[in-house]
Amino acid sequence: MNLEIKPLTPELATDFFDFFENRAFTDNSPYRCYCQMYQMTKEQAKITSESIPEEDLGRVARKIAEEQISSGVLRGYLAFVDGVAIGWCNANDKANYPVESCTGDSFYAPAEKREKAVVCFEIAPEYRGKGVATALLLRVTADAKAEGYIAVEGFPVVRDERFEWDYHGPVRLYEKTGFTKVAETEKNVVMRKELRS
Repeated sequence: MNLEIKPLTPELATDFFDFFENRAFTDNSPYRCYCQMYQMTKEQAKITSESIPEEDLGRVARKIAEEQISSGVLRGYLAFVDGVAIGWCNANDKANYPVESCTGDSFYAPAEKREKAVVCFEIAPEYRGKGVATALLLRVTADAKAEGYIAVEGFPVVRDERFEWDYHGPVRLYEKTGFTKVAETEKNVVMRKELRS
């Protein structure tokens, strides 16, 4: 498999939307989004849901994601095979997340802490189990270290068995890439990889 990983830029927005609209959810995943929710506050989501008819929510979600990509608020990495986007990882400076996102998650930390968060993976069904998420996570940590970050954190859900739509990524993914468990919340465990030598 000729896998290439690229950081999301406004120039790759077309590939991002092509992935989410044509490959990300082809297995009847219960999720349908553009990974824009983690960058939205509860207030922003409330205004959106109250003022937009339900049939227009997908169009509005895309518009929000377009604005987030253009402004640099939505960041992460796309995985490509033969020039086609087949995977995504939402990885961002923790300062770019709201104190509490509309999902109820809190990934925020002040910019001076120099920490990144990995909050979502989405891999096209036919590419799952082939190391794409691992490659994405390794790229996140390598770039974070090169950019002077001190740590990367992930927030997997502890499950007794494999879950096909495990968008936070399983604990074992983080463990095999050098993360260790540092905390536990009601919803997730916090896996952390220190980047300073």
